[in-house]
Amino acid sequence: MTVETPLPERTLPVLGPNRPLKLPKTVEQTLSNGLTVIALRRSSVPLVEIRLRVPFAKANLAKAAMLTQTVLSGTSAMSTVDIAAELQKVGGGLSAGADPDRLLISGNALVGGLERLLDILAEVLTDASYPTDEVATERARLVDRIRVAQSQPSHLARVALLKRMYGKHPYAVQTPTPEQVEAVTPAGLRTLHGERVHPAGATLVIVGDIAPEKAIAAAEKMLTKWDGNGVAIELPTVPALTPGPLTLVDRPGSVQSSLRIALPAVTRQHPDHAALQLANLVFGGYFSSRWVENIREDKGYTYGPHSLVEHAVAGSALVVAAEVATEVTGPALLETLYELGRLASLPPKEDELEQARQYALGTLQLGMSTQAGLAGLVSTYAGFGLRLDYLAEHAARLGRATREQVAAAAAEYLAPAKAAAVVLGDAEQIEKPLSALTTVIRG
Repeated sequence: MTVETPLPERTLPVLGPNRPLKLPKTVEQTLSNGLTVIALRRSSVPLVEIRLRVPFAKANLAKAAMLTQTVLSGTSAMSTVDIAAELQKVGGGLSAGADPDRLLISGNALVGGLERLLDILAEVLTDASYPTDEVATERARLVDRIRVAQSQPSHLARVALLKRMYGKHPYAVQTPTPEQVEAVTPAGLRTLHGERVHPAGATLVIVGDIAPEKAIAAAEKMLTKWDGNGVAIELPTVPALTPGPLTLVDRPGSVQSSLRIALPAVTRQHPDHAALQLANLVFGGYFSSRWVENIREDKGYTYGPHSLVEHAVAGSALVVAAEVATEVTGPALLETLYELGRLASLPPKEDELEQARQYALGTLQLGMSTQAGLAGLVSTYAGFGLRLDYLAEHAARLGRATREQVAAAAAEYLAPAKAAAVVLGDAEQIEKPLSALTTVIRG
């Protein structure tokens, strides 16, 4: 008989002091056509990342979605196959996407291929042709994707929450209908491109193993032919979040319910932002949070609950989301409101605040550890009128935030009385238990 010797207990080492955030040198220049170029050197690998952000507020939803699918589909001199082949020669690629605030074209290449990458980008920006056959193909694909999304609970819950949060604001609807997409024509896309895709107000970020001055010189050489002022369009500030009855969206026969809660939040520039970020982490913003421990680890109501502060140009909000089994919809909402109320009423413990702080600071370091991550951060902040030095300032605020400041932020922004809630599920099964907790209206 063999007797196993128990392994000695191991204790985790004490976390070291927070390291100061080291920011790479940034060089910025506005070209003669109005394009702002921001370049940073990150020499980890011999590649370069680019992010072109073009303001796109109030663009027609269906046309904007189709434009992102077809802007790289050809020019008068190059087909979509030609563009792909030329990009492959420099080890690179380009892609496009859009949201209610901006059109984003992302790309990468070997460092030696930066000029060619920017040359192809310039050709697309100045001469995108939106070929009829390519538009027809991508239109059919997009319609199919939207129809699939419309059958997904997470999408339906998001649609209901946006409507609840924003009312008549442009942010309230962020997905076109299949019928709207089917009505988009190549001529309509060319018109939208001509009206809105201009360098004035746009920002190009270049990050890679290249001197920033050389990167900007390459942009100036290749992109000055892209011209035109366009029309500056600004979104109105989002309406104040209005708390009130829970909105119940019926999905007959659903075996799960989608819980969504919106709470007020502040912009990145607001003095409360760092404290609110930490309060959200303590509540539900990462795996070790109170809410995750409660409804996932302890009670098993859900697998992946999460909360986050969503920042848009016209305003910010804190969004809480979870998918739960139909039979525990009421209890899951009860525990969610309990954890919000507990944090809004009592300061966090020092150890849980410190754990959240370490997570927040570590996430900042990790987010800028790669060329792609750094390019994405710089581009995102540029859209809000911020530069990379904002990160150092924010990291310092995270490091200084006290229990009292985090408790004050939680009381101001996380109180259940300030929440706007939406639940998508089988109304016949869940309306009664939800009504025991709060006033319910059908949405």
